[in-house]
Amino acid sequence: MGISLDRPGIIVALVLGAALAGPPFMTLRANRIASGKGVALFDALPWGAAAGIVALAVIVGGVALLARRPLARLGAAVIGGGVGMLAVGWAAEGLTQAGNPYARIAPAGGFWLLVLACLLLGTDALVRLRPGPLARLLALGALFGALGLLLASGQWDGVSVLKEYANRADAFWREARTHLALALGAVAVACAVGLPLGVLCHRVAWLRGMVLQGLTIIQTIPSIALFGILMAPLGWLAAHVPAIAALGVRGIGATPALVALILYALLPVVANTVVGLAQVPAATVDAARGMGMGRGRLLREVELPLALPVILTGVRIVLVQAIGLTTVAALIGGGGFGTFVFQGVGQAAMDLVLLGALPTVALAFGAAVILDALIEGARRGGGAPTPGVGRR
Repeated sequence: MGISLDRPGIIVALVLGAALAGPPFMTLRANRIASGKGVALFDALPWGAAAGIVALAVIVGGVALLARRPLARLGAAVIGGGVGMLAVGWAAEGLTQAGNPYARIAPAGGFWLLVLACLLLGTDALVRLRPGPLARLLALGALFGALGLLLASGQWDGVSVLKEYANRADAFWREARTHLALALGAVAVACAVGLPLGVLCHRVAWLRGMVLQGLTIIQTIPSIALFGILMAPLGWLAAHVPAIAALGVRGIGATPALVALILYALLPVVANTVVGLAQVPAATVDAARGMGMGRGRLLREVELPLALPVILTGVRIVLVQAIGLTTVAALIGGGGFGTFVFQGVGQAAMDLVLLGALPTVALAFGAAVILDALIEGARRGGGAPTPGVGRR
């Protein structure tokens, strides 16, 4: 009887094989903009440590190919990824050149392939485990907590992106607050406007097509173009209406960025509200009306609770989209993590680009997991209460 290999595990094993086959594990540069020199795993680490990582990669590949238990696969992914992260810190410490504060040491292709393989294996394990909403949130907290401990420990202080952070720590947290304020503010306003507008579109058929078509047209405008379009009217208002200028409205900066993000966010909120309300069973609505519920109470206690999972799906789309689009706001002086991205592009400093890109990806990933958990929790919550049993 032949050995049955796990199909996703074959992909993981191939990626691990590619990580060990020859790509450099680290990159060494004389300064932040110089061309890098690849450093192989056995040159970046002591021979024993490098051999141990190779052996661990082989074990993780074997688990991916042969193990069927999700917990075993998840454990292998966590251990493999964790050791890989620690190895980068050890390699950076060993490659740091005394007396040369300008040298930059960064993870290279071999490390990223190793991390990709562990992420694929861990994701496959979580899909098989089918964790509930609370378990997903706990796993997200554990992941971010582990990364926070790694960064706080100083293990990665020799890595180039952390050196960029050390030089810009105050600016980093200032831009982080700006990024969150723009993204969350846009989502909050879009929900405050989009939910009532979605309810109105659900009830008024002729308005529905006009509103959704108009919001769809806005979605087709590239973000940079929309930012530019908004600069002129907002600048005119700031110049001619002192009360608006006193509120901080300007033709450049955060105001056009926030308005553009709100406009982009409206379509998913409005459309998902309309779709969610349309999916409420007509029999349930008729039963609620038969119990004497008015339109307001029917909406609050029956229709919105049943439509909530679909509405939250729209909010998830909006939040992830806003976190990503806020990066572009730096082009018009809006601030946020995009400031580092575009500074890095202009200076040909890839580590500075990563200083802005990696937190953006982490925020979008965390937001997606949290909203997914809330959506599933809403679906498991059982929807609306039985008509006539709710508040009197």
